[in-house]
Amino acid sequence: MQLGTFSVSLAVKDLDASKVFYEALGFKSMGGDAAMGYLILQNGTTTIGLFQGMFQGNILTFNPGWSHDAKAVDGFTDVRDLQADLKAKGIALTTEAPADGEGPASFSLVDPDGNAILIDQHVPRP
Repeated sequence: MQLGTFSVSLAVKDLDASKVFYEALGFKSMGGDAAMGYLILQNGTTTIGLFQGMFQGNILTFNPGWSHDAKAVDGFTDVRDLQADLKAKGIALTTEAPADGEGPASFSLVDPDGNAILIDQHVPRP
C-alpha cells in the first residue's frame, strides 16, 4: 500500500514561536498561510506542518499524489481506493472521503495507540 508523501502535522500554541524554533533547527518555510494559522516547513525531505487552532493533537499525514516538495506525481493510488482497501481489511475510519469523487479528498483513522492519521489527497484521481 502506497500512502504518499509523509509529514507530521503539529498542533501548535504559537505559530510564530514554533516557526522561529523550527527554523533554528534548519527548517525553511515552503508553503502555508500564517494569516490562516498554518505553515509548512521542510528540512531536506522532512516536512512538518505547523497548525495553530485547527485541531487538538498532532497528526501523522500522508499525501497521495504528491512528491516531498508538494508537486503532483503520476501513477499513485487514489485516496478512495486506499480507503476502500482499509475498510475491506476491517480498519475503522473516523472520517471518510466520498467514494464516488474524482477530485481532492481525505479520510482519517486512529491507530491502536490513539495516534491520529490523515490521508489527504490534494490532486485529482489519476
